[in-house]
Amino acid sequence: MKKIVATVFAVLLLNLSAVDVDKNLKEYKTVTGVSGTLNSVGSDTLNNMMALWTEAFKRHYPNVKTQVEGKGSSTAPPALIAGTSQLGPMSRAMKPTEIDAFEKRYNYKPTNIGVAIDALAVFVHKDNPIKGMSLKQVDSVFSSTYKRGGSTMVKWGELGLKGSWPTKPLSLYGRNSVSGTYGYFKKVALKKGSFKKTVKEQPGSSAVVNSISSDMSAVGYSGIGYKTAGVRALPLSLSGTNYKKPSMANCLNKSYPLSRVLWLYVNKKPGKKVDKLTHEFLKFILSKEGQEIVAKDGYFPLPAVICEKYKTLLEK
Repeated sequence: MKKIVATVFAVLLLNLSAVDVDKNLKEYKTVTGVSGTLNSVGSDTLNNMMALWTEAFKRHYPNVKTQVEGKGSSTAPPALIAGTSQLGPMSRAMKPTEIDAFEKRYNYKPTNIGVAIDALAVFVHKDNPIKGMSLKQVDSVFSSTYKRGGSTMVKWGELGLKGSWPTKPLSLYGRNSVSGTYGYFKKVALKKGSFKKTVKEQPGSSAVVNSISSDMSAVGYSGIGYKTAGVRALPLSLSGTNYKKPSMANCLNKSYPLSRVLWLYVNKKPGKKVDKLTHEFLKFILSKEGQEIVAKDGYFPLPAVICEKYKTLLEK
């Protein structure tokens, strides 16, 4: 799986200017014998995309029923283990403890399929003039442990803003602890440090972005697919002021420091295919139509060669 992820970035680097889907992606072809109910439990970041995918999939199979629940990535592993869902969308990789719990139940590991690339964005109000932030500053704003070597920042003046901004307090928004976005941000941006108690935890990504759009002093984090006209996604840097925008090109060449793969986990026994309904849905996601939905939802689609690798993985 790590090899496939590495190949994703290597292949996409060959075509950095492209935002449209790969022209070599295959069209999805409807097959016979697909029926039943498809259940998805997991990531809020992927919730809109899952809804769009299932809507489009049902146009191919009108008799298929779908149920999508997106309360956070941490809800995916228990649902897969219990067998209450066939699909476990996650905006982070499963933790070793989650994989161990699954393996204890089934005697094999879950299978993860990459479905899109995301820029985890730091958002501010659209009228905030800040040019960008380094990860050291991000850590100083959101963390109480400062593992990137900074110190606490509580006002916008400490981030260099002038005029009427210096005395305005930072108003912090983030996800709750069941969220994969929360876990990824904590691990990467805060270097596994602790969040400040002043971060206002929200139950979903939309709530984070909506809160920021109505709070001039706000700063928060969410997947790039939830960007609205009321907020601005900040350019970020590993250090200094060489800020990189959360664009497709910068995510794929890894100059944007908070890029990640979005996953769908499934219960697939080695040497056997998953059930036909799940199998066809995954094939649909990895088709041209499925990846067009990725782009429509504001995320970055996978190239054809990587989609084919994941399709091959489903056959093993």
